Amino acid sequence: MPVSSSGEQKPVLLLDLGGVVLGIDFHRVFQHWASASGVEASLFYEHWTLDQAYKDQEIGQLNFAQYTAHLSDTLGVSMPLKQWRDGWNALWTHPYEGVAAKFTEIKQHFTLCAFSNTNAVHAESFKQRYPHIMSQFDQLFLSHEVGCRKPDAEAFRHICDLMHTEPQRVTFLDDSQENVAGARVARLTAHHTRSEAEVLSVLNRL
Repeated sequence: MPVSSSGEQKPVLLLDLGGVVLGIDFHRVFQHWASASGVEASLFYEHWTLDQAYKDQEIGQLNFAQYTAHLSDTLGVSMPLKQWRDGWNALWTHPYEGVAAKFTEIKQHFTLCAFSNTNAVHAESFKQRYPHIMSQFDQLFLSHEVGCRKPDAEAFRHICDLMHTEPQRVTFLDDSQENVAGARVARLTAHHTRSEAEVLSVLNRL
């Protein structure tokens, strides 16, 4: 892990990606899928859930083809894999450039890392779309690669082990109150941020 000019290991700033660094909107996913499949968008709004298959994809137990086969079966919707993928990657709105603009200053005092619940398809997408932001992180801990996901307190402890740092030396920001609660159980300092403005407010106080 990076060290300060005094030779001491820096504390860690650990950020969620979607909703803290990158704007996301699942409405865009559902609208794309509805248009591509010729069904009403209400089908996805009413019946798509964060079920076990979704969680299994986020810890690398299911690949995207397996996950969309599950969606096809449970929702009764059929479309080519490319359309599932294109809709899935319609999630992104815009990066929080104001947050990213703080990274150079932040990295003078903190090791900058991310811990995000995600999957291989989304990870490939945001790395390609936002390389100027992703390249500034010292480390990315993505749930499908590390095999655990928020909000489990044990997942946060595992990430701290991977960073070779004590939980008390980690400040975590997430747009999910449930994830913040899990981080606090693991003894991280955690902040619930629901907008770019709230993220910037926390960063300006660090």
